[in-house]
Amino acid sequence: MSAGLAQAAYIVAALFFILSLAGLSKQTSARSGNYFGIAGMSIALIATIFGPYAEGLSWIFIAMVIGAAIGIYYAKRVEMTEMPELVAILHSFVGMAAVLVGYNSYLEPPVYAGEFAQTEHVIHMVEVFLGVFIGAVTFTGSIVAFGKLRGIISSSPLNLPHKHKMNLAAVVISTLLMVYFVKADGSMFALLVMTLIAFAFGYHLVASIGGADMPVVVSMLNSYSGWAAAAAGFMLANDLLIVTGALVGSSGAILSYIMCKAMNRSFISVIAGGFGQEVSVSSDVEYGEHREVSADEVAEMLKDSRSVIITPGYGMAVAQAQYPVHEITEKLRAKGVDVRFGIHPVAGRLPGHMNVLLAEAKVPYDIVLEMDEINDDFPETDTVLVIGANDTVNPAAMEDPNSPIAGMPVLEVWNAKNVIVFKRSMNTGYAGVQNPLFFKDNTAMLFGDAKESVDAISKAI
Repeated sequence: MSAGLAQAAYIVAALFFILSLAGLSKQTSARSGNYFGIAGMSIALIATIFGPYAEGLSWIFIAMVIGAAIGIYYAKRVEMTEMPELVAILHSFVGMAAVLVGYNSYLEPPVYAGEFAQTEHVIHMVEVFLGVFIGAVTFTGSIVAFGKLRGIISSSPLNLPHKHKMNLAAVVISTLLMVYFVKADGSMFALLVMTLIAFAFGYHLVASIGGADMPVVVSMLNSYSGWAAAAAGFMLANDLLIVTGALVGSSGAILSYIMCKAMNRSFISVIAGGFGQEVSVSSDVEYGEHREVSADEVAEMLKDSRSVIITPGYGMAVAQAQYPVHEITEKLRAKGVDVRFGIHPVAGRLPGHMNVLLAEAKVPYDIVLEMDEINDDFPETDTVLVIGANDTVNPAAMEDPNSPIAGMPVLEVWNAKNVIVFKRSMNTGYAGVQNPLFFKDNTAMLFGDAKESVDAISKAI
């Protein structure tokens, strides 16, 4: 394949990637968006493998077969509840790829000729340094995010003394090392020291962010991985990699910003490791007694309701209760009950996690509403079912200025006539914050596995 034909294929692949992002922006077109992405990646791979610069095709095909086998295995095996951590670990692969590409470009730099040869060489050195830095931060940051989402690492933020000064020092020292790296015409010592600093910086950056902000972290790491890919594209002089990385990086950054606005969080504070979020948590507060209810009682309450709102959370995903929830929805709608779903922007541990689960269970798109669309309707709602949600329905966010989630907009379910909370126990949520909702007069607790509880309610209806 000639260089011109390969470039033309890259342009077509880039267009498919843009169409993919456009398709994925809406539930109704998400399937076609996936197909566009697959088509674009297929074209990109074929154009690269059979392009004029590819060598060692046998090794490439062996690597592709191994990678495809691993990908297919995990794609079939992974549960939807494990999707956030899968995404996080995949981001780490992109980061490490950028680091390896950077070192390869450093050890075997391209040969420049002509009037601007020295200038091009300096630019390449900067590309190598920044590519390795971004890749290293993405790698360790994604590993920590994976650990937190998997439960291997505590979801509580790491609060080292002077942590923000340490982050600033890492950036300043890395900048000075880059200047030295360029002036010394590629000092291996400077590159190695910066890589170690970047690894530590990435670890500390994400470890300092609490569990309540983890959906934003996953989105932010998605952006980092995009910029790491773009940096690799510059080092390899691959236009498509630059375009693709820029698309992923910018879309991830925009999504992170939107989520931060929805959570009333400062975008800078989150990516800086929770700057300004040091708050005290009191464990001595007396909330009173909670009230328990049975599945049969909940069924009667639902049948007597005119309007019902269901607010799902990560617990619904763990129990795989989305299917019986859909059954309840259809049965109640058949009886004339107005049933809708209220989705918090960070429900679950990945942007859009709850929407995907409900779509998987064939819940109609038109009754799945975002927080801003449904919050004003709770006072006119007879019954709210809180299934596996905790932090996203916590009134402490609005009532307690010392709460770690203070200021975060939440689903104001407590304004409804009756609230039923599905939980296994009275334990706190992912952010480790007690929820006063559980002790309110209009709230009742239905303990047990969410799927079993919903199945029992469905049978009683």
